[in-house]
Amino acid sequence: MLLANIFLFLCSQVLRSAENTARAILRILGCRPIQNEEIAVSSQQAAAVFSNPNYRASPEQILAQIARGNRYSDVNSLARTISRRRRRITDWERGDLIGKGSFTSVYRGSNEDGFFFAAKGVSRKEHKSLCHLENEIAILEGLDHENIIQYYGTLNDGEMVYIFLELVSHGTLQQAYKNCRFKESQVSHYTRQILQGLKYLHSCNVVHGDLKCANILVTESGRIKLADFGLSTSMEDHSQSLKLGWRSSYWTAPEVADPKRGGYGFPSDIWSLGCTVTEMSTRKHPQYINGENPLKLDRAIRSGKGPIVPAYLSHNLKDFINQCLQPDPNQRPTVADLLAHPFVNESSCTQPDLTELLF
Repeated sequence: MLLANIFLFLCSQVLRSAENTARAILRILGCRPIQNEEIAVSSQQAAAVFSNPNYRASPEQILAQIARGNRYSDVNSLARTISRRRRRITDWERGDLIGKGSFTSVYRGSNEDGFFFAAKGVSRKEHKSLCHLENEIAILEGLDHENIIQYYGTLNDGEMVYIFLELVSHGTLQQAYKNCRFKESQVSHYTRQILQGLKYLHSCNVVHGDLKCANILVTESGRIKLADFGLSTSMEDHSQSLKLGWRSSYWTAPEVADPKRGGYGFPSDIWSLGCTVTEMSTRKHPQYINGENPLKLDRAIRSGKGPIVPAYLSHNLKDFINQCLQPDPNQRPTVADLLAHPFVNESSCTQPDLTELLF
């Protein structure tokens, strides 16, 4: 429906002799034909905008109206979405190894157009890891947001299963904070973007389930990308959320560690966010009293005790973290609540120019 609206907009622009603008946007949309049924469904919605001969809004204003009508916050997010939808990997060449986990390997890949991407591969013999990869594919196929790693496709070559993802060569937040100390303004800037990604995920009824700095990528321009959805779950599939169980982790919420307390849900992502912000601020994994002892760590998390929040942090930062770490999941703020918190609400996030995104 969105692309159909833009198609009708292009037609109106051609009639108004704005051919250069129309051709530029068509180059972006040209990879995906617009279906007749999409035009039929959207024609009534678009008619009010395009049928008035006296309508003299600028292209940017019309695109903004289409964006708002399709639940995009602004023209920039609409433009980024259009740009992301261009890519679908088919033929490719495997390049250098750029990352390795216990059972997964990540390679730099390229296609015949010279486009680079990340290819995460799992051997078909590694059944548990393959299950996580298949879950990640199922989740990512339904996601499209500027703060979510972009999914380009999957390949099964018989021995390996590869998932093609956006290449973010600057690495993870964990790698970044190990190289340099973040100012609180940087932590605020990154946290706001993490919240924007979580807001989108939760609106799609998806719980990330493994939020931590090692699973968050950052581009050279400072844009955050949530990644690693192997343990994510849809809240519409209650049986899956029960099967995930508890993973011994410094970022795990009490209700996940002890399913009798409620189990998986959006509040568990909020708890993990509080741990992640603590991690960014201290440059180390969340610290618990006697936390290096697995049994004592387990007991502490199950009892609802959060990680240590250093006294030297600012008042707003400590308050933000402590709100995320409410032991009772029903008392934790939502993503929308946290986006209004002074710690992230006071940070300024400049948006790229529309022309840089479209043309």
